[in-house]
Amino acid sequence: MAESKLRDLSVEFSVKVIKLCETVKGHHSLVNQLERSATSIGANLHEANYAQSKNDFISKLQIALKECYETEYWLELFVKSDILERETAKIVYNECGTIRKMLIVSINTAKEHTGK
Repeated sequence: MAESKLRDLSVEFSVKVIKLCETVKGHHSLVNQLERSATSIGANLHEANYAQSKNDFISKLQIALKECYETEYWLELFVKSDILERETAKIVYNECGTIRKMLIVSINTAKEHTGK
C-alpha cells in the first residue's frame, strides 16, 4: 500500500517538475538535469516492482533516494541562480522531501526484512 502511494506521488512529482521546467527560459542543460533526476525517482520506483530479488528491490529504492537528493540540489541551484523564484521551487522541493522521507522509511523497512 505504501509503495503504491509512493509510486503515485513520484509520478505526480515528475509531472509537476516537467511543467515547471517548461516555464524556464534558456538554461537547457540545467533544465535537462533537473528533469532527468526528478523523473528518475519514479522510474526507479517502477523498476523496483519488478526487482529480481530483495537486494535488487532495495538497490532500486536507494537509487531513487539518490535521485531525490540530486533533484533537491538542482532546485537549490535554480533558486540561488535566480532561475526560479524561491516560493515556486519551495513547493516542489517540499514534495521531493516528502518522497525522500518515504523512501528512507521504505528502505529501512525492506532492510529489516532481509536482516541487513
